[in-house]
Amino acid sequence: MFDKSTWIRLPRNVVVGHGVLSETLDAVEELHLTGRPLVVSSPTPYEVAGTRVIDQFADAGYDPDDIIVDEASFDAVQSVISHAEDVDAGFLLGVGGGKAIDITKMAADHLGKGFVSVPTAASHDGIVSGRGSVPEKDTRHSVAAEPPLAVVADTEILAQAPWRLTTAGCADIISNYTAVRDWELAHRLKNVPYSEYAGALSQMTAEMLVENADSIKRNLEESSWIVVKALVSSGVAMSIAGSSRPASGAEHLFSHQLDRIAPGAALHGHQVGVGAIMTEYLHSGPQGRWRDVRDALAAIGAPTTAAELDIDRDTVIEALTTAHEIRDRYTILGDGMSEEAAVEAATVTGVV
Repeated sequence: MFDKSTWIRLPRNVVVGHGVLSETLDAVEELHLTGRPLVVSSPTPYEVAGTRVIDQFADAGYDPDDIIVDEASFDAVQSVISHAEDVDAGFLLGVGGGKAIDITKMAADHLGKGFVSVPTAASHDGIVSGRGSVPEKDTRHSVAAEPPLAVVADTEILAQAPWRLTTAGCADIISNYTAVRDWELAHRLKNVPYSEYAGALSQMTAEMLVENADSIKRNLEESSWIVVKALVSSGVAMSIAGSSRPASGAEHLFSHQLDRIAPGAALHGHQVGVGAIMTEYLHSGPQGRWRDVRDALAAIGAPTTAAELDIDRDTVIEALTTAHEIRDRYTILGDGMSEEAAVEAATVTGVV
């Protein structure tokens, strides 16, 4: 299905476990990266993990530098690029949640420098994927970038992150279930290239969380391990596919439209989770697996209704009926759904 010259770029090192933040230097040295490290972080992750990473490299004689970013924006990406050029950085480390890691990823890609991902929250699959997401005005841009050369995920730190960030990461993974369905549909109806391997990996990852949702508990380090493994698998699926298709379908279009209509109402992962409930209903009907998706989200404490997202009924309906306009990506939404159909999907599933 894919050209034989397609390149699949994957992390060389993935280090996951209790206390592995202390192994960041070792993971980087195995990559044979040279030059000055630049640690990119946001305020809280900088205190939680950033300073410890900086100390490791300073003690080893690397003369590290750092920069703090306060918001996810293209201006922040440019600030990191400019700072990296000013200090002659040899490689970059993103320490934090999705914001810091996406900014670092995009800056490193522009600079042609190596990038290492050090997540402090398991909030979405961007910790290992080759895509960055940045809001601009009333929309959100998904930008292709190089995936990290290494991922260092300390489950002790991840378990201490705000629980809502972890549930958002879980919901993001669970939504892969409908993303793969949309990809298969686009392949059948529009001849969109499809990778059986990437699709199966993404689907398996989503089903793993759906089936083990009851095991994911607040402040339980084993839960962080399960979620991180799933996020890594999802990111790898996207790298294999060479696109975000394995993890982004109609449920993501719904979320991106919510970002336009009701910016800042809820976390991305929570929005796509609720979107997945409704798009699974559209795929399989009233007797389909949308209840499994909903029940899994409820089990981990993620939102399953519009009220829990802090949005109203009309906003949900507007987002559903206009989400197909977001980008040229064929999904179950086709060229748009009627208001009546949107009301039925949202009502039957209990979203409104």
